[in-house]
Amino acid sequence: MTRAAPPPGPAAILPEAAPLLDWYDRHRRVLPFRTSDGRAEPYRVWLSEIMLQQTTVAAVGPRFERFLARFPDIAALAAAPEAAVMEEWAGLGYYARARNLHACARQVVALGGFPRNAEGLRALPGIGAYTAAAIAAIAFGEPVVPVDGNVERVVARLAAEEMPLPAIKPRLAALAAGFMADPAARARPGDFAQALFDLGATICTPRSPACALCPWRGGCAAQRAGIQAMLPRKSPKRARPLRHGAHFLLRDAAGLVLLRRRPPRGLLGGMLELPGTPWRDTPWGTAEALALAPVQGPAWRPVLGLARHGFTHFELEMRLFTATVPMVDPAEGLEARPLATAEAALPTVMRKLLALPWKDG
Repeated sequence: MTRAAPPPGPAAILPEAAPLLDWYDRHRRVLPFRTSDGRAEPYRVWLSEIMLQQTTVAAVGPRFERFLARFPDIAALAAAPEAAVMEEWAGLGYYARARNLHACARQVVALGGFPRNAEGLRALPGIGAYTAAAIAAIAFGEPVVPVDGNVERVVARLAAEEMPLPAIKPRLAALAAGFMADPAARARPGDFAQALFDLGATICTPRSPACALCPWRGGCAAQRAGIQAMLPRKSPKRARPLRHGAHFLLRDAAGLVLLRRRPPRGLLGGMLELPGTPWRDTPWGTAEALALAPVQGPAWRPVLGLARHGFTHFELEMRLFTATVPMVDPAEGLEARPLATAEAALPTVMRKLLALPWKDG
């Protein structure tokens, strides 16, 4: 039976905002999507927040700059074909974000600009509660606290909340909202939000938090109790099922490879892939996999090893078969591209197949 989260506690357990803001003014991270003059441009804020969903800052940094070079403003993004946006997103994962990003850009252009508050932002494609609050606080100065994993960890430790995630999420969000009762946080909501992010990312880390360097160490109940490294507690994760697939790398002497575009909706919707079998619960035998090869006739060779990729709800294990032909001649629904440009447009799961030792044969 799931236990309900307890009602929000008093805001008095929270430390004052001023020490955190002072720390942030001295130690804020230099990130590609933060401007040096402190002004926040809504397009950049929105784009960075969408990119950072389920993706690390280290991975997003260079991709953010590259994306801006190709789509410098929201009008350019809205005018681009969806396929171009999907290919520029390749490698960042969670590809529904890219489809929603494109749809959102078109809707914002139609509206004449971004809504300036979290409520309005939540009505846009791909923008949930956290992202709406982050954009509203950072880009428009709305006094709200966006709650991501970093903020949940910081608040759980400050309040020494021991109920495990995810049941404790509503209480942590309610406690975090209490920060806006502090005039210092309310006066600088964008900086305060980013200060919380930076604190969680650099000081109040999941393992071995650097409490001696924390501007709030005197106000942290978990640190006083010596349990900070154990919080927030998490409920055990369910094991993800394992699925199996087989894919085919057909190439020719000119360096072209055969690719297929996935259906526009669903998992990896609209992305390019190496043609392959459906993904199923049992492994594919060689004969039954080859019966589904995109081209019959070439001498398909199985590649040594398996590629493995984790999706949110399942693990995927894939075999790769490769063959060469004098000239790749794509049939309907398939296309040929040079390998170098093809690899850049492929999602990470397909790149893992290309990392297998297929060049040995």
